[in-house]
Amino acid sequence: MVLVHGRGDSAAGILSLAEEFDLPDVAWLAPQAPGRSWYPLSFLAPVDRNEPALSSALGTIGTIVGDLDEQGIASRRVFLAGFSQGACLVSEFAARHARRYAGVAALSGGLIGPPGTPRAYVGSFEATPALFGCGDPDPHIPLERVEESIAVFRRMGAEVDDRIYPGMGHTIVSDEIDAMHAMLQGVG
Repeated sequence: MVLVHGRGDSAAGILSLAEEFDLPDVAWLAPQAPGRSWYPLSFLAPVDRNEPALSSALGTIGTIVGDLDEQGIASRRVFLAGFSQGACLVSEFAARHARRYAGVAALSGGLIGPPGTPRAYVGSFEATPALFGCGDPDPHIPLERVEESIAVFRRMGAEVDDRIYPGMGHTIVSDEIDAMHAMLQGVG
């Protein structure tokens, strides 16, 4: 499980999610963003305005996935999950590097870029389970972006579980944890 924290949080903070699961055979990995932020502006800003930090952050996830592959852990056994800014990174990384993963969970996040950003990603998720959970309203994540991200993942062959929570706000809820737990138990 690769967990990616949100703006202002830390690797230790997002790793506390591991305590919610009773899965002793799962390795939990969490990179730390420099200065507690993966990129400087909103995920809805023009992509070039978040550079070079955005490319560096996506490269960090790529390095982790690549290192796991070199250790004999194929992507189909790697689960990518993130919250907020981390959810945006995880969904963008997965879309740019579509393949079969153990799972992808974007908790309060979606694909990166302003409205109208072309979503001409190539590849297939090969039925990767994907969870998109978000509050409606969420002060940081427009529901339209979550819905767009869900549509892109479905078009690319992911089996998407979308959970929109009325009045939830910007947080993670136990229902999302339960959904992730069920997805993890399906990893063989």
